[in-house]
Amino acid sequence: MTSLAERLRRPEILVAPGVYDGLTAALAEQAGFEAVYLSGAAVSYTRLGRPDIGLASVSEMADTLALVRDRIGLRIVVDADNGFGNALNARRTMITYERAGASALQVEDQVYPKRCGHLAEKALVSAREMAGKVAAMADARRSAETLIIARTDAIAVEGFEAALERASLYLEAGADALFVEAPRSLEELRTIAETFRGRAPLMANMVEGGATPIRTAADLEAMGFDLVIFPGGIVRALAKTAEDYYRSLKAAGSNAPFSNRMFDFGGLNERIGTRAMLDEGKRFESFDPKG
Repeated sequence: MTSLAERLRRPEILVAPGVYDGLTAALAEQAGFEAVYLSGAAVSYTRLGRPDIGLASVSEMADTLALVRDRIGLRIVVDADNGFGNALNARRTMITYERAGASALQVEDQVYPKRCGHLAEKALVSAREMAGKVAAMADARRSAETLIIARTDAIAVEGFEAALERASLYLEAGADALFVEAPRSLEELRTIAETFRGRAPLMANMVEGGATPIRTAADLEAMGFDLVIFPGGIVRALAKTAEDYYRSLKAAGSNAPFSNRMFDFGGLNERIGTRAMLDEGKRFESFDPKG
């Protein structure tokens, strides 16, 4: 598989669904995606049962990343929040995530603790401080193929023009791609694309019920975006299904009424590769070092 940088040079937009563990990552790979997005929000929602307000730690994210990397061979874009502190923390986050198997780190200019980009009352560090974090991360990475995606949340805090200015500065500081979070209209989406087309790959974020109008990957490609993530969609889908499942089980005392919405035992084992792993294990049961 080519690197993420090489893939982003192709004209077709790259679609990265959100994942939060080995199972969702494996299912995304089986569905034919070329990349996934390990969402900090999704990890907070699932591992902690809490909102995306900076509660998930760098260690919890790195542990999750390592498990996902162990399970799939796809490109993995990882949410690095705001680097979990200052430039030294951001540098350590780069080293830790790169070692765990990240293809790209997305880092943002919010204060610590941060909050979801589509929540109100966000606050930012200075543009210079964020640029320093980007520079520190670029200096720390071992491979130029590990990309830095610089995100700015300035639209909701300082305004649209300030967001464009911040993104330009982050590019100068060493970012490989840009993510201007939470544009509020199609006009703002188009302006972002027009401003940075040809200067750096651009990422868009589609959040159901968020600040940005939902568009298809094809629409975003036509505007000039190179990568689109759907970070929390899988959690919202599974949470709705889980709520329905638990209510059904409580009411019926059985899974029978819900069975047409579930994998049976064999169906799930087929998708997680149980038979293939057991067969692989048999190869070593009678291992002869002499051949």
